[in-house]
Amino acid sequence: MRSIRQRLLSWQVGALIVAAVLEGLLTHHLAWGAFNDVRDNSLQLIAHSVVRHGVPPPGDPGAAADALATSQPISSDLGHFTTQIWSPDGRLLYSSLAGGGPALQPPGLHVVPWGGEEWRVYTLADPRQTVQVAVTSADRLARFAEFVPWLLAPLALLVAVMWLLMPTAVNSALAPLDAWGRDLRRRDVQHLHPVATQALPDELVPLGDALNSLLARVDTLLNDQRALLADVAHELNTPLAAIKLQAQLARRSAETEAQRRAAFDELDRGIARATHLVAQLLQIARLEPGVREHRPEPLRLDRLAAEAVGSFSARADEREVDLGLSPSEPLDVMGDPHDLRVLVDNLIDNALRHTPRGSRVDVEVRARDGWAWLAVSDNGPGIAAPDRERALQRFARLRPEQTTGSGLGLAIVHQIVQRHGGQLQLDGAEGGGLRVRVGLPLRG
Repeated sequence: MRSIRQRLLSWQVGALIVAAVLEGLLTHHLAWGAFNDVRDNSLQLIAHSVVRHGVPPPGDPGAAADALATSQPISSDLGHFTTQIWSPDGRLLYSSLAGGGPALQPPGLHVVPWGGEEWRVYTLADPRQTVQVAVTSADRLARFAEFVPWLLAPLALLVAVMWLLMPTAVNSALAPLDAWGRDLRRRDVQHLHPVATQALPDELVPLGDALNSLLARVDTLLNDQRALLADVAHELNTPLAAIKLQAQLARRSAETEAQRRAAFDELDRGIARATHLVAQLLQIARLEPGVREHRPEPLRLDRLAAEAVGSFSARADEREVDLGLSPSEPLDVMGDPHDLRVLVDNLIDNALRHTPRGSRVDVEVRARDGWAWLAVSDNGPGIAAPDRERALQRFARLRPEQTTGSGLGLAIVHQIVQRHGGQLQLDGAEGGGLRVRVGLPLRG
């Protein structure tokens, strides 16, 4: 059963039936006990009345004999109170049943069998006589059965009214959910504003807040994707236009071999810039939620840094940059190997792109306060303190005159650090330049 409405109705109907049965049994039990108490009190009242008035007067043997002779047979007296009177010496003086009735009992209330039936008997002793009043249990049960429908009628009416009101109550309670459904079905991606939660029941407010939080995240994600697509279109347009222009110049520069070579060198650099931009865009796309599964595993951060330094050594030599790995500690962290390699590559690539020839780039891995810190330092122009926060945004170029970068390197690093629950710090390096520090929790 997947319907909340059906579940609520089923549980309510089931609870109503169980409660009605228990209430009916309890009412029957209490009413039966009270009915017996009232009837037993009636037996006592009759016995005391007989003692006071005498039926017939005790000590008149002739009257007693006449009374016994005129007693009604049992068959004609069933269902009525039966009265018996004994003399002090135990002789039966009077009986409302022909042939007597239940045997004489000690004073008080008793339940005794007689004549194939169960009798409730009350005996009252007096110095002049002993009076015994009795009635059959079957008669008492029959009398009580006449009252049972009237006892259970209010309960049946209550059950019927609740049965009719329960669907209305359930539909009213679920009305906000139905309203949400209608509201959300009418929306599109341009209308992701929060749903109203002011008039909701208290139990549905957390659900409404969670839904609004989800809508806000989806709206933010869509806005980020729209901005990214706009930025990508703009950023790709520039290098592609440059490549097209350089290709045209290469065709026209056919006068000398040197001119042709210079034109093709410019074309190669344009293609390299476009290729680098596309590669970084692919890296950003892979970091989007749901595109690629995040698979952390134990790895040595110092070894990862050493591999990255080795892969960039040829490029560093080409730019005459002293790239090296400072003495580092063997540190284990939990992380996605692919993402962390992208992080280290972008840090080193960013340092090489923005430092002049003959500069120095140092990579170091150290432990401090339970964190593994990866630091990439250079002695280039650096980033001014007010601009460091903006440098983490996508396509942020702090020096528009530079055309070697795309403004995505630090943004990619920032996104990977957030994905791993790490820390990212930008500060100045010794002797000028920039030092980027990435902190990751040590494994264990």
